[in-house]
Amino acid sequence: MSLIRLNDVTVRFDGTPVVREAFFRLDEKERVGIVGRNGSGKSTLLKLMLDQVQPDEGTVTLEQGVRVGYFSQFSELDGTQTIVEVLTGLFAHERAIEADLAQIDADIAVVAMDPDGGDALDQLIHRQSELFAEMDRVDGWEYPRRIDTALSVLGFSDAHRTSPIDDLSGGWRNRAALAKIVLEDPDVLLLDEPTNFLDVAGVEWLESWFRDFHGAAVVVSHDRSFLDAVVTRIVEVENFHLHDYPGDFAEYVVQKQFRLKSLEQQFVHESELLAFEAEGISDRRDAAKAAKRQDGGDLLKQLAKVKKSRAPRPVDQIITEIYSGLHVKDVLCRVDGLGKARDDRTLFDDLTFELRRGDRLVITGANGSGKSTLLRVLTGEERADAGRAAWAGGVKVVSYDQVLAELDDDDTVTHSVNAMPDSLALTATRKSVGRFLAMFQFSEADLKKRIGALSGGQRARVAMAQCLLSGASVLLLDEPTNHLDVPSAQVMERALQHFPGAVVVVSHDRFFADKVATRRLVFGADADRPERVVTPPPEPRGAGRGSGPRATGLSPRSSAAGRPRRRPRRRARTHPRRARRERRPGRTRCARGPACRWPSSSPRSRPGRTSRGPAGSSCRRSG
Repeated sequence: MSLIRLNDVTVRFDGTPVVREAFFRLDEKERVGIVGRNGSGKSTLLKLMLDQVQPDEGTVTLEQGVRVGYFSQFSELDGTQTIVEVLTGLFAHERAIEADLAQIDADIAVVAMDPDGGDALDQLIHRQSELFAEMDRVDGWEYPRRIDTALSVLGFSDAHRTSPIDDLSGGWRNRAALAKIVLEDPDVLLLDEPTNFLDVAGVEWLESWFRDFHGAAVVVSHDRSFLDAVVTRIVEVENFHLHDYPGDFAEYVVQKQFRLKSLEQQFVHESELLAFEAEGISDRRDAAKAAKRQDGGDLLKQLAKVKKSRAPRPVDQIITEIYSGLHVKDVLCRVDGLGKARDDRTLFDDLTFELRRGDRLVITGANGSGKSTLLRVLTGEERADAGRAAWAGGVKVVSYDQVLAELDDDDTVTHSVNAMPDSLALTATRKSVGRFLAMFQFSEADLKKRIGALSGGQRARVAMAQCLLSGASVLLLDEPTNHLDVPSAQVMERALQHFPGAVVVVSHDRFFADKVATRRLVFGADADRPERVVTPPPEPRGAGRGSGPRATGLSPRSSAAGRPRRRPRRRARTHPRRARRERRPGRTRCARGPACRWPSSSPRSRPGRTSRGPAGSSCRRSG
């Protein structure tokens, strides 16, 4: 049975189409993910289902009696009640049963003392068994634990739980709204960016909750890992129309590739037909030969222009052209014994690591664990309680949060993107910069818009483009994917993978973190050691520039410790002439790899011969 149906729906705002000829149906227990670029109409679809927007054409039908729950990144609870009181109020039926059971227990205790109360006792026991069965049916015994679990995973402390909701910040009221909507257990759940302000533990809890959810759901999200775990179908909003792809996000990517390939083949076929038609026009009209040739030429130019605009561009080539003029030092920052506490709680202590060229350090952990505080300490916005972060001389650092906050509403997109004094847009070719901005979905018309007229997602894209083009050696990014659509996030990922400097990112987006990170800084709950640096294994050979791990583990003072080990030299099948060259002075290699810096003491070193290194260490040569 279809719970929600959209039939040939068209929506226009101020005469401009947002959705055109849309067909959609949501069946029982179905989970649909809505994807698309910022401003493509995803939230409009949810508002159509909620009857908050009326279609200009077509019909929207909601099955009678269906309970719909809605949550967005802007949802907030309010009132003088505490969050515990609000959530407990959702279980009025269970609480009434508990009250009846308590009264029955008291009555049984009285009747049991009466020798003539056998019939009354039987009635009480029978009623008690009925209430027990009803409590089992609605799974009512567990509601206090469910409330506590939801609040704990969403980060609510005892102080948050006992404070009136009106006294909480906007972010906490938003989480309170999410806790309420999932505990209400509606028939249809409409979620608009539910993971934006959740940490990894919160997102994983929401995923596990979906596994036990028996209703249907429509989810608008840019979190690809979340979509992979939750949805059974993807609907993409593209060019005002809805495109349906069965399966999770990973299957959607594969299916869309096939669809685009098919469209490309269709375009090539139509282009050939147009070219053939243009040639025929020229041949048949000899009387106006020159004029017809000119018309044909215009047609071919137009055709080439359209094909050029549609043809996929080599993204990596565009990015490397932009970064070709950016030169970065090897060691950018040394963090030594850094410590910070707040409200008698240690956020991080004795934090030591080295930030080098090509590092992409992703910081993860629970909300409130100190991740954003660390970024502010690195930028100098906050002072550390202990230790220091020593930046190399002349290193330029850019913070995404600062750039986003300082956008001038009266500025144009073009001027804002080029606002940095050392912007790469000033040194790269205009064509390269134009391609780069086009990848971030900035059209020629967009570049002339004022910042104040942009949506939140568009402002985020402007700030990200400004950071990537800033000419800085180090980028500090705090939750950069929160307001970016999937195509923009993908472009950012590619740009960061080719960025020649260092990147420090705070992110709860697991898909993004897995693609970008060469090192991780994980904030945990252990107050004695709330942080640990993890260096992932080397990526396969042939990965993008800067994609290999350069971290040095927990004690990065020894730069050799984190280098990928050399592959052992194969001794078999070595050409004799090559073998003679490798035995020449200065060409010997140590089996210990780059960790050994003791030079050969003899120009005739051979395999098996040992020389003495510093402090009595031995070094065995391996040809």
